[in-house]
Amino acid sequence: MSYIANTSSQQEAMLGKIGKKSVADLFETVPKAVRLDRPLRVPPALSEMELTSLVAKLAGRNRHPGDLACFMGAGAYDHFIPAVVDTLSSRGEFVTAYTPYQAEASQGSLQVFFEFQTLICQLTGMDVANASLYEAGSGVAEAVMMAMSVTSRRGPVLIAGTVHPHYLATLRTYMANLEPEIRVLHCPGGYLEPSRLEAEVTEETPCVVVQHPNFDGSLEEVAELSRIAKAKGALFVQVFDPLSLGMLKGPGELGADIAVAEGQGLGTPMSFGGPYLGLMACRESLVRKLPGRLVGQTVDRKGKRCWVLALQTREQHIRREKATSNICTNQGLYAIRASIHLAALGPEGLRETARQCLEKAHHLRHLLVAKKVGEIAHVRPFFKEFRFRLGEGMPAAAECVDRLLEKGFLAGVPHPENPRDLLIAVTESRTLEEIEGFANALSALRATAGKGAGQ
Repeated sequence: MSYIANTSSQQEAMLGKIGKKSVADLFETVPKAVRLDRPLRVPPALSEMELTSLVAKLAGRNRHPGDLACFMGAGAYDHFIPAVVDTLSSRGEFVTAYTPYQAEASQGSLQVFFEFQTLICQLTGMDVANASLYEAGSGVAEAVMMAMSVTSRRGPVLIAGTVHPHYLATLRTYMANLEPEIRVLHCPGGYLEPSRLEAEVTEETPCVVVQHPNFDGSLEEVAELSRIAKAKGALFVQVFDPLSLGMLKGPGELGADIAVAEGQGLGTPMSFGGPYLGLMACRESLVRKLPGRLVGQTVDRKGKRCWVLALQTREQHIRREKATSNICTNQGLYAIRASIHLAALGPEGLRETARQCLEKAHHLRHLLVAKKVGEIAHVRPFFKEFRFRLGEGMPAAAECVDRLLEKGFLAGVPHPENPRDLLIAVTESRTLEEIEGFANALSALRATAGKGAGQ
C-alpha cells in the first residue's frame, strides 16, 4: 500500500483543481541541479514479518541500562521507575491527550496538571509552578528571559561556569539576537565562589544563574550567592535536581526567585537523551511573567469543582508586546508520569531515594581513591555525582568508557574540560555488587595499562 492512500483519479482531480498536469509539476520551482535524478538507494520492500525481525536486530545493537550497570549522568540518570508509573500513565486517557486547546473539555488532563503544579510547589518550597516546559535547557533560557522582563535590565546575565554546558549552549541560542551579554563566571575550584559573584554583579544585572548540585555534582553556596544577587536587585535563578530535595534544602528556602530543573529522574526513562521534562517554579509576585501555561482550580456554574487554563503568556493568547514566551504547550505525558512518581514515593520515599544516592556515590568514590585509580578533582560536598581525575597509568576517560562497556558497565561521561576527568553518577538503582564490580573493573584498567607500558 502506498504511504498516501489516494487513487490515480483522485490525484488527477487534485492536480486539475490547482492547474497542474502531473505531480512532477509541483516541483518545478525547485532548481533541476538540486533534484535527485535517480531512485533512492534503499533496500527492497519487506514483509511485515521480515521488517519486524530486522528492526528487532537493529534495536538489539543498542546498549542501555537495562542490560548494563549505568554510572552515566551529566543530566540523564538511571533512577528506578515504580511499575505504577507505567501502568497508570499508559492508560488511554493519558496517552492520547496532547495539548488541550479546548481545555474545558479535558478536565482529567487539567486536573493532573494542577496536581503536578501542586507537587512541584511542595517539592521546591516555591509559590507557583507552571504545567511544565520542554526540558531543563530551555527552562534556563526561559528563566533568564523572564528575569529580563521582570527587571527591565539589559546588563550582562551572570551564569556560573559550573552550570551544565548544554544548558548554557541553549541559553546562548535563545539570546543570540538579544541585547544582554552572557557572562560565564569561571569556577576553578569546582564551585562559584561568592567573592567572584560579588565582584561581578551590578545594578544592571538582570539575574544570576547557579546550578545546585552543579554539573560536576558538587554543592554550591546557594544561600550566600542568592543574598549577593538580591543585594544588587538581580533575580536569582537556581537549577536543581528534584531527587536531591529529599535531603537538600529546596530553592524556596535557599532564596531562589525562579527555580528550574530537569524532571527526567521523576519517572522518565533515559530514552537515549529525550524527550524529557522541564520543571519551573517562581515566587508569587512573578507569576504574570511565568512562561508556558498555568492550570487553575475553580467552580463551574453549577458550583462543581473544575479546572481551567488560568494563565497563558504566549502571544497567541495575549497582546504580543505583553507576551513573555512563545511556549504554547507542556510536556503533558511526562508531567503525568512525574506526578505519579512523586505521589508513589511520598516524602519518606523521596528521602530514602536521596539517601541511597548520596551514600552509594560516596561509597564508590571512597573505593576508587582506596584502589588508587585516581584522585578527587574537587574536594567539595556532593550529592550523587562526582568528578574524578584518573591517575597515572590510567587510560584517558573516553578510553575507559569504551573498554568498560565490554565489561558490562556504562562507566560515566568524559568531562568536557579535561580528558582525564570522568563524571560518575550513582543512583539508588545501583547495587553494592555493581558498585564494587565497577571499582574493580576500573582499577584493572590501571593494572593493564601499567603492564602494557612495561612490555
